[in-house]
Amino acid sequence: MVLLYFISSEERHLRANDREFNLSFKYANNAIKTSKYNVFTFLPLNLFEQFQRLANAYFVFLLILLLIPQISSLSWFTTVVPLLLVLSITLAKDLSDDITRHKNDKHVNNREVEVLIDGELKSEKWMNVQVGDIVKLENNEFVTADLLLLSSSEPLNLIYIETAELDGLVSKHVNVNMNLFICYYCVPESSSASLSLSVRCEPPNNRLDKFTGTLTLRGETFALDNERILLRGCTLRNTEWCFGLVVFGGPDTKLINKMFNFTSCLFGNSFITFLPRADGANASLSAFLTFWSYVIILNTVVPISLYVSVEILRLGNSYFIDWDCKMYHVKSNTPAQARTTTLNEELGQIKYIFSDKTGTLTQNIMTFNRCSINGKSYGKSSKSCHRKTEKVDFSWNSLADPKFCFHDHKLVEAVKSGSPEVQAFFRLLALCHTVMPEEKTEGELFYQAQSPDEGALVTAARNFGFVFRSRTPETISLVEMGVPTTYELLAVLDFNNVRKRMSVIVRSPEGKLTLYCKGADTIIYERLHPSTSKLMEVTTEHLNEYAGEGLRTLALAYKDLDEDEFEKWKERHHEASTTLEDREAKLDTIYEEIEKDLLLLGASAVEDKLQDGVPQTIEQLAKADIKIWVLTGDKQETAENIGYSCNMLREEMKEIFIVASNTAEEVDGEYGLVINGHSLVREIVLLIENRIYLSSSSILLNTSVKLGTLQYKHYMDLLKTSVLKSFTNLVCLKMYPIFQLLMTFIAAHIGVGISGQEGMQAVLSSDFSFAQFRYLQRLLLVHGRWSYLRMCKFLRYFFYKNFTFTFVHFWYGFFCGFSAQTVYDEWFITLYNLVYAALPVIGLSLFDQDVNDRWSFQYPQLYAPGQLNQYFSKMAFARILLHSCYSSLVLFFIPWAAMCDTVRDDGKDIADYQSFALLAQTCLLIAVSVQLGLDTYYWTAVNQFFLWGSLSVYFAVTFTMYSNGMYLIFTSSFPFIGTARNSLNQPNVWLTIFLTTILCILPVVAKRFLFIQLKPTINDKVRHEVRQAKAVPPPPPRKFPRRRISTRRSGYAFSHARGYGDLVTSGRFLRIPVKSRPALFPHTDTPVADSTPQTYRTIFEEAQSP
Repeated sequence: MVLLYFISSEERHLRANDREFNLSFKYANNAIKTSKYNVFTFLPLNLFEQFQRLANAYFVFLLILLLIPQISSLSWFTTVVPLLLVLSITLAKDLSDDITRHKNDKHVNNREVEVLIDGELKSEKWMNVQVGDIVKLENNEFVTADLLLLSSSEPLNLIYIETAELDGLVSKHVNVNMNLFICYYCVPESSSASLSLSVRCEPPNNRLDKFTGTLTLRGETFALDNERILLRGCTLRNTEWCFGLVVFGGPDTKLINKMFNFTSCLFGNSFITFLPRADGANASLSAFLTFWSYVIILNTVVPISLYVSVEILRLGNSYFIDWDCKMYHVKSNTPAQARTTTLNEELGQIKYIFSDKTGTLTQNIMTFNRCSINGKSYGKSSKSCHRKTEKVDFSWNSLADPKFCFHDHKLVEAVKSGSPEVQAFFRLLALCHTVMPEEKTEGELFYQAQSPDEGALVTAARNFGFVFRSRTPETISLVEMGVPTTYELLAVLDFNNVRKRMSVIVRSPEGKLTLYCKGADTIIYERLHPSTSKLMEVTTEHLNEYAGEGLRTLALAYKDLDEDEFEKWKERHHEASTTLEDREAKLDTIYEEIEKDLLLLGASAVEDKLQDGVPQTIEQLAKADIKIWVLTGDKQETAENIGYSCNMLREEMKEIFIVASNTAEEVDGEYGLVINGHSLVREIVLLIENRIYLSSSSILLNTSVKLGTLQYKHYMDLLKTSVLKSFTNLVCLKMYPIFQLLMTFIAAHIGVGISGQEGMQAVLSSDFSFAQFRYLQRLLLVHGRWSYLRMCKFLRYFFYKNFTFTFVHFWYGFFCGFSAQTVYDEWFITLYNLVYAALPVIGLSLFDQDVNDRWSFQYPQLYAPGQLNQYFSKMAFARILLHSCYSSLVLFFIPWAAMCDTVRDDGKDIADYQSFALLAQTCLLIAVSVQLGLDTYYWTAVNQFFLWGSLSVYFAVTFTMYSNGMYLIFTSSFPFIGTARNSLNQPNVWLTIFLTTILCILPVVAKRFLFIQLKPTINDKVRHEVRQAKAVPPPPPRKFPRRRISTRRSGYAFSHARGYGDLVTSGRFLRIPVKSRPALFPHTDTPVADSTPQTYRTIFEEAQSP
């Protein structure tokens, strides 16, 4: 059959094994280049890039001013030395990164692959492969370029690939991007050289999930889609060999295009950098020159060291997250990761958390717990199972899964007794699915399921005697009660978000045609035959019971088909499946025609358990006044059940509102909201307009129809935009474990990935990642709060010390006629921010903490100041200015008054400019060091070393620079000869230093004392309690919240993604062995390693442990 397919004018045309023809189009070869520089371009290009940064350009401008003699008030080295240091560090870092990229490029480009040239397979380097070449790949080899699959060693030309480098998905789950491909024509080695094959396709792009083109072979044209393409970055697995035609090479491949086109947007609550503004200029040349002279002098308000220190601080706090063993998950060997260094402080300002349910709050490991068959309920509730009830013995079934547990012997007896309804129930579970089986050894089955739900149901059927053994595109092989049986698979009516069900049509060995269907109970009930009304009522009661236990349910039904009816339907189905326009809509209509008048078999119930510590974590976050929004694809009743089980909805809440209309009520107090899917759009807008969300501690957004990626992003944008219009300082955090919701990271301020059962795509695209939801409270309440506190302290102290340093120049201007003469020695100006005051503030910013992590958990209210941005606001900045102004007055006028009419012990005059400069700068350094000591809550050996070491270095450098030797060697550069030894040996100089320091810190001490006594903050209260306790926080009485039992129907247990019916019927199966990761921390004698499996312990329980 010839399929007409239209390609855009920018199409790519190539022929197999015709290099001369393909080279005429000048397509890119397969060589890649990710490096940015070479030997000749590195220095000029890198400097050009660095000077494009505003900070570096600003200091270059200052350097130019310093080189103008008429306005230069400082020596050139006061700016050149810090600037060269920053540029050199950046140059070294960029050089190291680019050398690594060069090595990686060389390694990849020099990989070898077999290419079919002149009828022979020859080894070629990857960089020499051209578009149109036919290459041969062998097992475990990387895919060389974007290839069109031609043939493989597997039956039906199947291949198995792993796409970890593309999307990070683990091999345990089948995914759309982890398909195996099949071509309609098998190309043997002997005839490949003379193959007359041409391809027309789309131009290069970065869309990994889309490909359009046509293939012309032997005069016939066929449509090509993404399922025929092997993308560069994949790895061939469990396949001896395959042949492929190079379609895109090197920089044109989709992987390389995506690498260079992917951008992620992060909207954050950034700290403001305050720069001095130059306003106005006098007409007089003298005033003009003086103005620029003071621009040079006052540039120390924001020195270049600020940018370096901020990066060091952020990098250090990121490493603290990486190194935190309390966020390391032993069972999965997964540590926490900070994948960005620019958002640590914003973790301490989170106000809203937007989260998914499945895989984030839950383990996403489904277990078959209960079922209803022909009006009879089987299985025990989870509560009953925990009472050590006897497990069912499946030893009679040699193919049973030993890990499967069930607690109702009646169901096994019903199966063994040959009950037709029970056997039909499990036969449906064994046939109606898209699971891929793998049998490594005889009797050892491993199921690769599209979703954990399907895996649990097929495993249940396996244990109850209906073992799914193998499948082909046309058949499904079972072992029914020990008897091998093969069913002919005639059609798969696949699951999608609209249908919320899936069906298969099979022919039994006896020739009987049957349609088996499973899906959401409300959807199945609409398609049942009227004769099942009584059974439907009983089954509904069972569904309500299962919903009260928080189980996810499916309704199961079947229908016997007439042969003639099916043949007519099959023709219409074939016509709809081959159309290129509105294919999905037409198929849904065809499916509706046959999925009617079904007979109800019963219902299944599976449990997706919450992760350890989820209720405690949500309770802690709620106490920290963090609003949590959870989006779930379950039905409204299930959303409520989950809300109560994970402490989002609590009995002590004033009211639980079910939002399903256009009205909003005015309420006060703590309450929760549940918004259903039909009301989602209008209710979000309404809630925000009425500001109801402000007092609701928990909100559940549940949609019966799962939303697409762009819809999620739209809601995130809507929420964030509306919220920020009212409150400009709110920061939103987004948590998702799966690739489908990747774009929502872009819409939120911060993205957190959970490396759970759903794969690693969200982790690779997130800002922070860890293995379990319970680690979120440590990330926010400990690391986030500490990072915010440290960054605010750093900025407050940094601006204080530099404003104080600079304002002294202003007061000195009244005595020097504003001639732009500096009050300090030029070398002190150069080294003040670079050496003397650099390390102490870094030590404060890296190690300081108001209380330790245990007290942070004990009092989540400590998180509130970060949400309100109390520690670095405009008011806080104004207080810094006033404090600096006062300190600069003291630091200038006290030394000036003390030395104005003072003489030495020997009667000689001491009031010279150099002695005053030395005294002023010494007073300044000691005063800001004492201020740093007052700001430090948590002293470590590193802080002590940095502080005392910096002061020691100052005096050592001062005595060295002011020595006779330095003056004789560099006369013009070190004019302060003998000043240090002549001034610092006088008692009145040290008395002046002491008096100045006391006067500088006296207002700070008085203010803090009064505020602690009269208006203490939450931090002051907790720190006082810590001092009173002098130990770990006391354990409060444990609360056991009541479990709400609802009698409402639970949602359907379906993965909310399009199924793999096309994959099953085409024969494109996937089989990848599960790999184990080496242990990150091999020691087994640590408390962390001993906690396998890791369980959640509250801080109160830990405090009670001996």
